[in-house]
Amino acid sequence: MAIDPEFEENRDIAEDHEGHSVWGPVEEPETLGIHGTHVAVDFDICIADGACLEDCPVDVFEWVDTPDHPESEIKADPAHEDQCIDCMLCVDVCPVDAIDVDPGRAGRI
Repeated sequence: MAIDPEFEENRDIAEDHEGHSVWGPVEEPETLGIHGTHVAVDFDICIADGACLEDCPVDVFEWVDTPDHPESEIKADPAHEDQCIDCMLCVDVCPVDAIDVDPGRAGRI
C-alpha cells in the first residue's frame, strides 16, 4: 500500500521530529507515522533501500534509527525538506511508494 497523498486531511500532527511534522498515529516501535509535509515519507512502509538518499540531488534525506520497526530499523527521514527542488526523483525510485512530494503543501518555502 502506498503513502496516503491526502494525509493532511486524514491524519493529525502527532509530534515534531528534527524540525518537521510527524503525522500520526505514532505508537513506537510499530507505528511511526508520516514524516514531513512538503516531502512526506511514510515510515510505516519505508523499507530503507536507500534509493531516495542516493538519487536526491539536494540531499533532502538522512538516515534515522527506528529500532524494532517491523519493516526496517532505519528510515529515510526528510530532514532537509525545505531544500527540495520538486524533481520527484525520490518518488520515482521508491520501490514501495512510501514518498510523496507536493509543492502545494505546507512547508514549502
